Amino acid sequence: MLLATDVSTALLATLAVPDVTWKVVAAFSVLVLLLFANGGLYRARLYLSVLDDLPSMVGRVAVAGSLATVIGVFGDEWASRSILYFTGAFLVLTVCTRAIAFALARQARKQQRMRHRALIVGGGEVGALLARTLIDRPESGLVPIGFLDDDPLLALEDWPVRHLGGNRDLLDVVRRWDVDHIIVAFGSAREAAVVDVLRECDRLACELLFVPRFYEVHSTGRDMELVWGIPLVRMRRAPFRSFSWRLKRALDVAFSVVAMLFLAPVLAACALAVRLSIGSPILFRQERVGLDGRPFTLLKFTSLRPVDSSESARHWNIAHDDRLTPVGKLLRRTSLDELPQLWNIVRGDMSLVGPRPERPYFVDEFTQKFPRYMARHRVPAGLTGTAQVHGLRGDTSIADRARFDNYYIENWSLWEDVKILLRTVSQVLGGAGR
Repeated sequence: MLLATDVSTALLATLAVPDVTWKVVAAFSVLVLLLFANGGLYRARLYLSVLDDLPSMVGRVAVAGSLATVIGVFGDEWASRSILYFTGAFLVLTVCTRAIAFALARQARKQQRMRHRALIVGGGEVGALLARTLIDRPESGLVPIGFLDDDPLLALEDWPVRHLGGNRDLLDVVRRWDVDHIIVAFGSAREAAVVDVLRECDRLACELLFVPRFYEVHSTGRDMELVWGIPLVRMRRAPFRSFSWRLKRALDVAFSVVAMLFLAPVLAACALAVRLSIGSPILFRQERVGLDGRPFTLLKFTSLRPVDSSESARHWNIAHDDRLTPVGKLLRRTSLDELPQLWNIVRGDMSLVGPRPERPYFVDEFTQKFPRYMARHRVPAGLTGTAQVHGLRGDTSIADRARFDNYYIENWSLWEDVKILLRTVSQVLGGAGR
């Protein structure tokens, strides 16, 4: 709604300053919308205040106006003044239209014409306080439908909403009650257990918020909400629920196809070297575990012979295997043995960047030994990953790998992928392969 309002405001500002050209209006509109989006001015919020947004709006409108002047004006003093007037008119109109829009939204929330179902996870005093606050202050737009806790710390009669089950019932309750927001407060469960449950909600179309520790002295920031004096941290949407993630898949395919065409001579040379030094098969196929724990067949150039499929499925590291040929050592040291996985990426088994896939035998073993190891399968496996560029290859800590992989998932961005790819190229050129 705010995006459409700002576009309309730009058009209205042209009426106030008719001398400004359409080229400048178009450039300014695109710039200001991008800057507003980057500043979080279009994000969903529980607390609506145009005064809170004003400093950010003034700075971004000034930047957009300055850039529009550079784009549309080359030494024309009157045109420069026209753009200055247009920028001022846009800022005033934007503040006014946003103030009206926020007032209408608050009123609609109070009358429950705009309402979102909220589920509270945690059966302590803070959770009960939140439930009562959301009921008494409906301008947040959240309507609490109940709470979850295995062993509520507060008596059920002290809650203004019903007890809907334990933490493990979260997925079922979210689906059955069509929950829009999950709010995590303090309860009887250990935080680690709550993290595991919340990660199961990654693929659900609901927002996640939580009450920060020491919330009484916690300062608010851009990613935080305020419900009648109670701060809430809004968690980032799971990567695969964003437009950027769909763009990532398109870039994966485009890059892999171009890379296979460009590297065709290298692929042919590797295949010939394997055929002459090792024999057949040129491509080594092995079952690995990918997205959501589903198996797929990973492709590599064969680096040692003979290869027994059952042995390779359980043999952890072959870096010092006597059967590793000189060609195999070269392929592994330069990571050229991984190039056939570009076809895995095109097929949709993998991505350019993501957690490296492991064999089912070791996935089962590591899942039992290392907490949250299985959580790294929330995204497709990758040709390279953040654990690898931090030196976690071969016989290195699995716990550290899982920690790096899960950090990557929680903080994913396209720029993070670019950084990992650049670091991977640097390591490959430096011969950092296994």
